[in-house]
Amino acid sequence: MNLRIFFDPVSIELQPSDLLEPYIFANSIQYYKDSFPDLNGVHIALVGLSEERGSTTNMGAEKGADEIRKKLYVLRRGAGSNNIVDLGNLRVGINVEESYLRIKEVCEFLLELNIIPVLFGGTHDLDLGQFQAYAGSNKLISVLNVDAHIDMNIPTEDISKTHLHRILLHEPNFLFNFSQLAYQTYLTDQETLNVLEKLYFEMYRIGQMREGLDEIEPVIRDADMISFDITAIRHSDAAGNANAQPFGLTGEEACQICWYAGLNSKLTSIGIYEYNPLFDERRQTASVIATMIWYFIEGFYNRKEDTDFTSSKYVRYIVPMQGEPSQLTFYKHLQTEKWWMEVPFPNNKHQYARNSIIPCSYSDYLTANRSELPYRWINTHAKLI
Repeated sequence: MNLRIFFDPVSIELQPSDLLEPYIFANSIQYYKDSFPDLNGVHIALVGLSEERGSTTNMGAEKGADEIRKKLYVLRRGAGSNNIVDLGNLRVGINVEESYLRIKEVCEFLLELNIIPVLFGGTHDLDLGQFQAYAGSNKLISVLNVDAHIDMNIPTEDISKTHLHRILLHEPNFLFNFSQLAYQTYLTDQETLNVLEKLYFEMYRIGQMREGLDEIEPVIRDADMISFDITAIRHSDAAGNANAQPFGLTGEEACQICWYAGLNSKLTSIGIYEYNPLFDERRQTASVIATMIWYFIEGFYNRKEDTDFTSSKYVRYIVPMQGEPSQLTFYKHLQTEKWWMEVPFPNNKHQYARNSIIPCSYSDYLTANRSELPYRWINTHAKLI
């Protein structure tokens, strides 16, 4: 596949003084300027998006990717090997559906090469293309959505308000789990919450997240794909969005989520959407998103875990239970001190195998020691049977 035909080169110009800095991000990656980057040995590919036709409420988002680059490129490189490329901005299709298809094809190609696409810019409905890239992977995936809203409106012309509806109803179905972080109750109708609860999906209000991100970390660790709408970040930290809200995540919390996402060895793509430079006078929001990308990359280069639970890196705990099941099995990684929990999958349903040992928290282990089934176990078991 010739990726070059899909992309426009990076058009930003750095200051001569910045280019003299040997440790800035721009000097430690390959980016599409005169020649297209070589993908051999690459770990992460940055993909700028400029499609905005799926939204009627945030026009101007098409210009966001380059503003984010201007901030990202002058950050200091981290400690990782930085085998990273910036492919430039993906050219939009004749219509928005073709743009989704282009995102799908590019992400699918990168995933086959074990390269993580980091999508940024454009509107939130573009995660349809990101999601569809997994259709041919022959595995059930878990999707994490970070947004102040739950975009499941009845289909309208504004696809950015209905894209989750399309993801959940996608045929063929390859969605195992869906989780939502940072939604705000007064922006969400109860019927939507009821539907998601009946499907045993996980949803966490912004208030629940404030009780401690440690309890949210297992949700992030379970994701194959993350879709992050910056509407989840409060206006004072991220004003560059026509739909910015007065309350929400702080910029630091958004970076913490991206750090956890980078550490997640299961995660294979992330998209950050809805940035609009028309509302970002001082380019503060561009700086927040650039820093989120930086933390994701740092997290990636600090990945330590594998999923061989029989190795000496893990301690296995058996907790006897009263009733059925008669016992629960937990695993603790000795170095990271992170926890997993086993949920046996039904006989002859091997498509569920990769989802039968799930991330959990120490509090889930304590719950089991009180002979109570953890909420995560109940939800996962319901999806497996």
